[in-house]
Formats: sequence, structure tokens, C-alpha cells
Amino acid sequence: MKKLFLILFIFPIFTQAQYWKDLKKAAEKVNKELINKNPFSEEEATNALKETLNKGMEKGVSVLSVKDGYFLNLEVKIPFPKNATKIADKLKELGMEKQVDEVVLSINRAAENAANSAKPIFVDAIKRMNIKDAISIVRGNKTAGTSYLNKHTNSSLRDAFKPIIKISLEKVNATKHWENLINIYNKIPFIEEINPELETYVTDKAISGLFFMLAQQEIAIRENPKERTSPLLKKVFGN
Repeated sequence: MKKLFLILFIFPIFTQAQYWKDLKKAAEKVNKELINKNPFSEEEATNALKETLNKGMEKGVSVLSVKDGYFLNLEVKIPFPKNATKIADKLKELGMEKQVDEVVLSINRAAENAANSAKPIFVDAIKRMNIKDAISIVRGNKTAGTSYLNKHTNSSLRDAFKPIIKISLEKVNATKHWENLINIYNKIPFIEEINPELETYVTDKAISGLFFMLAQQEIAIRENPKERTSPLLKKVFGN
């Protein structure tokens, strides 16, 4: 009787242990099949990221480099510099809202004019990317590639892009409008003279706009199968 009781007691424990063992094997098999369903190498992941970023840049430049590309796009439109809002507010009080608006329009025109010239700078930066953790970026959030590129190239891009913005500001008379506005403001009685720097501000905003457009394209490729226009993009982002 005691032996029978012992067997009956052990049997459920053995059966439960075997159940969990079989379940674990089944889970491992499923995971293995999922991983091997559409495998890609680190090199393929890197190339897919570069293709995605290049495609985003192509689209971003084509959209932003035309008239009103920045100015009429509320997501990237460059506003009057925040550190100079008191200038704008004061001049508007004096009935010079038109002159303030001319500055906003002209700095956006400068960004539009410079956008196309920035293309080779971004393309070269993308080409030189050496992403050791490419697979984790592919598996990352919707803008992981854009964030990586922004982090590793933003400073050098800003240095290279700033002279282009300077030329563009002069070409569209943004510099002239800005200087006129500052001179008028500084002549107001009892006003402390200031001369905010414009080139860096417009450069940073213009680059931010390009990265925004790039991010939108990366999101589209990750979420929309129709945007995966090459076998490589379909392979890497199609999982």
C-alpha cells in the first residue's frame, strides 16, 4: 500500500516536469524557425540602412529644396529666432510686422536654396557609416537609423553646411533684411543694443528639417511594404 502511494505521488510530479520540458523544446523550435525564416547578415543590414537613409535624403532634399519647401511645411518651417523674439515683438508694436515677416520668409528661402547643396555632404556621411551594431539598429525603434546618423554626423555636417547657409542667406537677401531689422531695433531709445547671430541658427534648423524628412522616410520603409522598393529592403525590413 505504501509503495502504491509513493508511485501515485511521484507520477504527477514526473508528468508535470516532462510537460514543461516538452513545452520548452517546442518553444525553442518555434524561435529557431522564426529566426531562420528570413536571415540576413550584418553587411546586409548595414547596406539596407544606408539605402534607407539615402532614400530618405533624396526625398527630403527634393521636397525641401523647392520654393516653399521649408516655408509652407509647418513641421520644418524655420521661425524667427527664439533668442530674438523681443526684437520681433517690439518692432511689431511699432507697425513693422511686414519687415519681421520678410526675415522669416528669407531665412526659409535660404534653407531651401541650401538644401540641395547639402545633399553630397549627407550622402558621403552615410557612405562612410561603419555600423557594427547594424542588426540591433534594424531591430530598433522606427527612427533608429536616423538617430544614429544624427548622433554621429550632426556636428561635422553643421560645420560643412554653415558656409553654404551663409552664401544662401546673402543670395536671398536674408542677411540684408536681418541687418536692417537689427539696426532699426538698436536705434530705439532706451533699448540695449544686441546683434544675434543668424547663420548658426538657420544652419541648425535647416539640418534638423533634413533629418526630420529622413526620419519620415525611415518610418515609411519600416511600416509600409510598398516603400521597400528593393529586394534588400524587403529582406531586411520584411520580417
